[in-house]
Amino acid sequence: MKLHYLPLAAALLATTTLGVNAETLRWARAGDSLTLDPHAQNEGPTSSLAHQIMEPLIMRDMTGAVVPALATDWGPSASDPNVWVFNLRKGVTFHDGATFDSEDVKFSLDRAMTPDSDYKELLASVVEVRAPSSHVIEIVTDGPNPTMANNLTNMFIMDKSWAEANNATKVQDYEGGENTFAATHANGTGPYVLSSREPDVKTVLTINKNYWGIDEFPMQVTEVIYTPIQNKATRVAALLSGEVDFIQDVPVQDLARVGDTDGLEVRTAPQNRVIFFGMNQGDADLKNDNVDGANPLADLRVRQAMSLAINRDAIKQVVMRGQSQPAGMISPPFVNGWNAEMDSSSMTDVGKAKSLMAEAGYGDGFSITLNCPNDRYINDEAICQASVGMLAQIGIKVNLDAKPKAQHFPLINTLETDFYMLGWGVPTYDSEYIFNFLVHSKGEKYGSWNGTRFGQADIDVKIEALASETDLPKRNAMINEIWQVVQDEQVYIPIHHQVLNWGMASNVKTIVAPDDAAKFKYFELN
Repeated sequence: MKLHYLPLAAALLATTTLGVNAETLRWARAGDSLTLDPHAQNEGPTSSLAHQIMEPLIMRDMTGAVVPALATDWGPSASDPNVWVFNLRKGVTFHDGATFDSEDVKFSLDRAMTPDSDYKELLASVVEVRAPSSHVIEIVTDGPNPTMANNLTNMFIMDKSWAEANNATKVQDYEGGENTFAATHANGTGPYVLSSREPDVKTVLTINKNYWGIDEFPMQVTEVIYTPIQNKATRVAALLSGEVDFIQDVPVQDLARVGDTDGLEVRTAPQNRVIFFGMNQGDADLKNDNVDGANPLADLRVRQAMSLAINRDAIKQVVMRGQSQPAGMISPPFVNGWNAEMDSSSMTDVGKAKSLMAEAGYGDGFSITLNCPNDRYINDEAICQASVGMLAQIGIKVNLDAKPKAQHFPLINTLETDFYMLGWGVPTYDSEYIFNFLVHSKGEKYGSWNGTRFGQADIDVKIEALASETDLPKRNAMINEIWQVVQDEQVYIPIHHQVLNWGMASNVKTIVAPDDAAKFKYFELN
């Protein structure tokens, strides 16, 4: 099947004197990829870098549409509804010249289902992966799975022989601080080859001249120099001076400055991501508060009061300069199961919040630590700082602990935080993805990002049943039922849906991808 990339937006401007040279693109964003191990961390910038080097069976293009990658076509088996069949692309080689075939896919999917994998929830319904021939893969699921293909768009394929030769068959235990060969090296089938890497400093990619899609995509970017720049002012200065050509996260306070500069543009689009706070509502006592022998967050009234204290409109106007959409649920509008009524349900009522605190026995408030990243989401630390002041109005003294994402995320995964910020994108565009990671009880196959300690056996059963429900109206009703529990229990405190602002030289032609993943094989340079 021949791939056809979609035409870029007509509004993109043509060549100007400021910008990139004919081939090299100098790229910067606030944070680096956490690891090169393709199954260790399900995190946006990590996946974004991986997409340049490695490939899944199917992927989403710059518009968000599902398109073929290492598989040319796919669908449920005609003879068995519990089996998905993928026909693999022939003539594909890894960067080291090894031939790609079904054994690499089986190895990679089996690897992604192991306990240390951060992608195991996406394959939770998989019973077996079979390779009946060199270019056919069969995925056997526990009952017919209507969304199986959508779960694979970030499921990267490794070379089995390379992994075996380099002792990289096991997924890196990222939360445990493990460092492995696969965490620092990569051998993919993707459009770019890893030339050099200094984590948090610089990564250089060069074009894969043997790429199967060399004649099917623009492939005008032949070298990528990726430099993480955490400091906002420094990142903008690098773009303004021409040191970099493309920054993925223009600070909201600098949008006009960048957009008004000759030869530069800001391109904006809604993102498939929501920002929220999580709360430890399950433990009998908290480690990071001043209440002995009790957990104030276990009381629904306290969680509701905290949500009522957050002024999302003020965050939008003051912190985000209008570049956000207040949220009432932890699902972006892009996602199947999103509910307009639920998403507009958040409100600010400090008086009611104080009453709820008093009813719960915390009229005098309490203190607690809020863990927040400072290099992952747009104005993440500033949102947390604003929320500190808002929660103080109802007597909750918040001690803010802001860290780089590499130190922040393990606190959630290892249950070391009681109150934290997290953002969630949904690459499957379906609520099941949110439930599997964030709502299901934390266990071997589910709930790896559920730091709330929330879990209900009946809800777990409903979540797991979504994977095999083929009656879509019935499935959507089940999704709505689960969302109602999430809302009623105030499992999370939604803040807002992010808006993406990409800044770049005017002669870099691209649209803004809703998943915030810049796939450079689609970019054009004029």
